Amino acid sequence: QVQLVESGGGLVQPGESLRLSCAASGFSIRTAAMSWYRQAPGQERKLVAIISRDGGSTSYANSVKGRFTISRDNAKNTVYLQMNSLKDEDTAVYYCYAPVGGMAYWGKGTLVTVSS
Repeated sequence: QVQLVESGGGLVQPGESLRLSCAASGFSIRTAAMSWYRQAPGQERKLVAIISRDGGSTSYANSVKGRFTISRDNAKNTVYLQMNSLKDEDTAVYYCYAPVGGMAYWGKGTLVTVSS
């Protein structure tokens, strides 16, 4: 059974940092490009960052380039999102996504609130 469990969210002030984790089970993340999405209140879910199966290629939304870094530890079956210089507009629920066996899997999300 494929499961994705996000953690690491919380309340921070503008300019601070957080690291999100996505622990995968039921499959090996070596087989999938992994992604982080976010959904702000009243908005649609949007792609934040994606990392290739071997970690050699990454891509980011323009709004987070230079501030966020996606990484993966295949041995731990975990994907990370390091978020620096957080802004109010980064407030959202952050979701981990994995395509596995032709199906799309999502975690339940972790809430990040950036507020002074």
